[in-house]
Amino acid sequence: MSEYIIQIIQKGILETLEMTFCASLLSYIIGLPLGVILYVTSKGRLLENRIVNLVLGTIVNIMRSLPFLILLVLLIPFTRFVTGSSIGTVASIVPLTVGAIPIVARMVEASLCEVQPGIIEAANSMGASPLYIIIHFILPEATPSLLQGAAINVATVLGYSAMAGVIGGGGLGAIALQYGYYRYQKDVLWTTVALLVIMVMLIQGIGGLLAKKKRKV
Repeated sequence: MSEYIIQIIQKGILETLEMTFCASLLSYIIGLPLGVILYVTSKGRLLENRIVNLVLGTIVNIMRSLPFLILLVLLIPFTRFVTGSSIGTVASIVPLTVGAIPIVARMVEASLCEVQPGIIEAANSMGASPLYIIIHFILPEATPSLLQGAAINVATVLGYSAMAGVIGGGGLGAIALQYGYYRYQKDVLWTTVALLVIMVMLIQGIGGLLAKKKRKV
């Protein structure tokens, strides 16, 4: 493997990390509150509201059902409007974020559903407001599960970032496609695959450790 290819791969690692963590952060800024709303408006919860839950749940389910490659193509005009381009590392963050939001929302909702009802009942009996209960009781109690879910979501975004190379995104996915597949450089292909696997394993491992540490606190 030439020095030029090694430099390209090093740049690809940085681009992949940039896309993954920026998209993950942005998706949680929107997806976390959305997941909380889905949870509190569901049947029997603090702010039960069938209409709000049905509308938001339907939108989330539709977004989740779209294959990511199709979503990439559908969002090209929006991506170009937001970033001024539809290709490159920065442009790829837009569809990655949009694709991750519904996954984050459902993962957050599932984590909050694990909170024991007795905790919420105790908070209610003390006269705490719904917002106070969410912030000071539900979210802290669900933190280990939320951390575990966050690791899964970041790993999912990492996998999506590799697919972004199909429409001109940056990162390891683009390198695997341009050099490994189109130019038949199998060493480049397998190196990028190995790096992606290692990165996913590290993310999952860190998430698992943080969740385990939080459970012991």
